[in-house]
Amino acid sequence: MVFRYAVGGFGVVVLAFGGLLLVREPELWRIAVWSAAGVLVHDGLIAPLIIGVGALCAAAGPRLRGVPRAALVVAGSLTLIALPPLLRPGGVANASVLPLDYPRNWLLAMAVIGVLTAGYVGACAWGRRRAARRR
Repeated sequence: MVFRYAVGGFGVVVLAFGGLLLVREPELWRIAVWSAAGVLVHDGLIAPLIIGVGALCAAAGPRLRGVPRAALVVAGSLTLIALPPLLRPGGVANASVLPLDYPRNWLLAMAVIGVLTAGYVGACAWGRRRAARRR
């Protein structure tokens, strides 16, 4: 009980500190625009895409339900996290600010997720066919 109140109190202090920093921000409108854009991109693009492809997977049969849906959630989450460096305008004056090739690395991560998902689904299908032949 004491631990719960201590953690809750710490959370209130951190929330108050964040609110103070937010109010002291000279360009509060930029934070509001970025927050609104994040909600719009998630609710208008990423979530419907994941739900639509998940529905297609569910309609395709029970074999494509679990792992492909989980892969879509992982890919969508990774995309949402990667949006700031992916959408950065042009080059930066300081090369050490964003030193990596973020679009390439994001594409590699998406490819790994796709290959692993396809490999798992294929291995499961192969195992089922092999078990059916034994019977």
